[in-house]
Amino acid sequence: MLNLPKDFKDKYRDLLGAEQAEKMFTAMNESSKKAFRVNTLKNKTQISYSLDNPVPEIKHAYYGEISGEDPEWVSGYVYSQDPAAMFPAAISTVKPGEKVLDLCAAPGGKTTALGEQLKNKGLLVANEISISRAKILRENVERWGISNALVTNETPENLAVAFPDFFDVILVDAPCSGEGMFRKNPAAIDYWSQAYVLTCAQRQRMILAEAVKMLKPGGRLVYSTCTFAPEEDEKIVNWLTQEYDFTILDSQIKDERVSAGRPEWGNDNPDLTRTLRFWPQDGVGEGQFAAILQKPGEIEQVAKKKRKNKRNALCLTKNEQELVGEAIDKFNLPEELADWHKKALVSNDHVFVPAIEFTGKTKLHILNNGVELGVLKKKRFEPGHQLAEVLGQVEQKRVIDLADDKEYQDYLHGETIKVKSDLRGFVLVSYKKMIFSFGKVAGNQVLKNFYPKGLRK
Repeated sequence: MLNLPKDFKDKYRDLLGAEQAEKMFTAMNESSKKAFRVNTLKNKTQISYSLDNPVPEIKHAYYGEISGEDPEWVSGYVYSQDPAAMFPAAISTVKPGEKVLDLCAAPGGKTTALGEQLKNKGLLVANEISISRAKILRENVERWGISNALVTNETPENLAVAFPDFFDVILVDAPCSGEGMFRKNPAAIDYWSQAYVLTCAQRQRMILAEAVKMLKPGGRLVYSTCTFAPEEDEKIVNWLTQEYDFTILDSQIKDERVSAGRPEWGNDNPDLTRTLRFWPQDGVGEGQFAAILQKPGEIEQVAKKKRKNKRNALCLTKNEQELVGEAIDKFNLPEELADWHKKALVSNDHVFVPAIEFTGKTKLHILNNGVELGVLKKKRFEPGHQLAEVLGQVEQKRVIDLADDKEYQDYLHGETIKVKSDLRGFVLVSYKKMIFSFGKVAGNQVLKNFYPKGLRK
């Protein structure tokens, strides 16, 4: 039984009325909803989870629990996410080719959904201000096989300097008081107070003020929280309309289990009925609020500047290109990597195909830019784990599919595997046809383990 603060209960009795408030309090003591999304970027194969109970309004999303030990997770075929939290990315209506920012992105649920919508076309910047959470974000982007992402660990202020009027879509899943997560994370109750709610609202306005600077005229802003507090929800959206002349757009979500925002909680702005509220008693997922807004003005079609043929100092030498090619040209490369010879750069021996190239004036803390192909070592090249996850998007022939669960678990622990195969050299490693790593087959038919040490179980 959750020990909800008296001030919290009194607040929602006043806002909702006694009957509806009690329904909410009762639902908050019920079990959390669990769900997952299926990654349509990956090459189609059979997964073991039931797809019989879809999440309403969300494509390729289903209720059910998954395990981080299963090959579906390790290979990036599924992502575990609260079902209500799937809606902000869904209402963004991101299209391939757009420039998109997920400003408060960790752990990566919304980022992976946005990347899937982009279909590796355009640019996805995924930012997280906490370095420990940013590393988790990078791992999830890598696992999902997104090839057009820039992962940064920055403040909104620094990003705004680097990307003025740049993005077509910005998603701000803002840090909040977390009321909607009380039943999933009861520890959040301990630091709740009305004063904390107001502190969060002030922080949200500061973050959004920087986001506005980065959004193109006519661009779309998705704002979401996991709290019920009107001070952080309707009032923030109304503030955006008043302060920056944003327009609240219709989310096109029509399922009766999803509630509308309350105009009376946001200065009686009637357009707030276009925003979305998720209550635990509605049975969709945890508590969530989401809105999509448009910045005034029109998106200008900027003509692409012709690139000068000036050589980038980070370009590969001919010898380096040959070393890389010997290792990776044996595999079927997705369209985005087909011309890696022209695009690839090298920094500190790490070879990567960038999602975006920067001038020397841009100083950001970057954790990942595009796809890391691998690492140059003395007279050889070792393909990287991110490349393996990206290659899982297309059918491959140089694959060792592990025979059983024991081999799979042994490989995840970092052990070598004895295999029966005519393949030699670098291969992709899969289990149940789901690619998750590189390996190298020696002449004695031993599969050398290249699964990253930091991911080993």
